[in-house]
Amino acid sequence: MRLLAFETATEHLSVALWTDGALIERHEALPNSGAERLLPWVHEILAEASISLQQIDGIAFGAGPGGFTGLRLACGVTQGLAFGLNIPVVSISTLQALALASDERFVWACLDARMNEIYCAAYEVNGDEVREVIPPVCVGDSVSPAPTGENWVGVGDGFIAHGDDLRARKPDILKVLPNLYPTAAAVARLAAPRFARGEGINAALAQPIYVRDKVALTTQERLAKGGLN
Repeated sequence: MRLLAFETATEHLSVALWTDGALIERHEALPNSGAERLLPWVHEILAEASISLQQIDGIAFGAGPGGFTGLRLACGVTQGLAFGLNIPVVSISTLQALALASDERFVWACLDARMNEIYCAAYEVNGDEVREVIPPVCVGDSVSPAPTGENWVGVGDGFIAHGDDLRARKPDILKVLPNLYPTAAAVARLAAPRFARGEGINAALAQPIYVRDKVALTTQERLAKGGLN
């Protein structure tokens, strides 16, 4: 099975190729979109693997939660390629991909959602299987649901922007890895068994996972939440 995967929900963009378990990836921190990198990366990794675009069996993308522009970018590129190739797609939770990319067992995944909020969820990771313990939510850091029990690791840039408040929610947290980000390689690893089970969908049905009920707030609403950051 040959799969392409995209993850652009954060400022760390990546593209990966899965070929029967072997992975090739391109990634870079690109705070200002970086949309122009994705297709050249696709051609680079296909050339490295000596396969053509027409040999791809499916495309997976990190569907969010994350930045609105990034989510639309991954979904749009996935749809455009999948329509042209007439192949199925699979959407993968960005927080789930972050948990898998961390190589930790018990993961409290938190990404900065701006507007004094975070996207967070908790997972138990066993190999390439990621079991949801707390579903993804977008909340203020002081009310974020924290996992119970021991040996939990905090992962993601939510701990850069809101580390003190998050640690206060779980004082017994084992450690924090704030500089880790979701990757296209993790998206591909999560998507591969879903494609194998026949869970790929038509590209027209692909949608981002926003989590936040309201994507854009007025200036007054943003001030009420504590600022314009």
